[in-house]
Amino acid sequence: MASRIQFTQVKNQFIFTALLITLISVFVMPTPAYALGEATPLPTLPAFISNVVDGNENTLRGVYVAGVLAFQIVQQPSGNPGYVSTADSTITQFGMASQFGNIGLLAHNYLAGSSFPQVKVGDTIVLVYGDGHTHSFMVEEVLSYQALTPYSPYSSFKDLQSGSTLSAEELFNKVYRGDFHVTLQTCIDNQGVSSWGRLFIIAKPVTFKARDTFTTSHQGI
Repeated sequence: MASRIQFTQVKNQFIFTALLITLISVFVMPTPAYALGEATPLPTLPAFISNVVDGNENTLRGVYVAGVLAFQIVQQPSGNPGYVSTADSTITQFGMASQFGNIGLLAHNYLAGSSFPQVKVGDTIVLVYGDGHTHSFMVEEVLSYQALTPYSPYSSFKDLQSGSTLSAEELFNKVYRGDFHVTLQTCIDNQGVSSWGRLFIIAKPVTFKARDTFTTSHQGI
């Protein structure tokens, strides 16, 4: 019985670590290189693809939302589900989401994640693979939650729209399990607490085009 309780505690802590992204707040908050409203405009999609390709057809290398963001994607080190890159203009692929057949993309809210609130329902998220092929997803939900005890591994989360409360495990299952989809995640900074809440953007694959291919001959979107 004791070993089962210990396993459950470890499991809950593991899930919460992934949901939390980080407990450490960085006070200097650099602005992403590709963010809406900067002097430097976003690249076209073909130009962005050219910048991130490396020849690996099975590895995600970039994420693009027209008029909003264009970021490189890196992968988490093996066995480190809480890792999120601190490099500017970079998003981290969440390894645990891949175990459930979905795609999770994490970013700090003071770096690339600062652009996430600009992504709206109906926007198209384009994922770019290392060989240059792309996969398009349409945003269906934007979810915001307050962590009721931000620094506890047993925190519950309050849905800021409905007022309902979920456990960390229930929230994880809601945003990372289920039919094939992409989830963008960042923290919500509020009341001086950098990890006060969580923002999730859920996008489903564009049904009429399971796999897109763009070349530098296209003019972008």
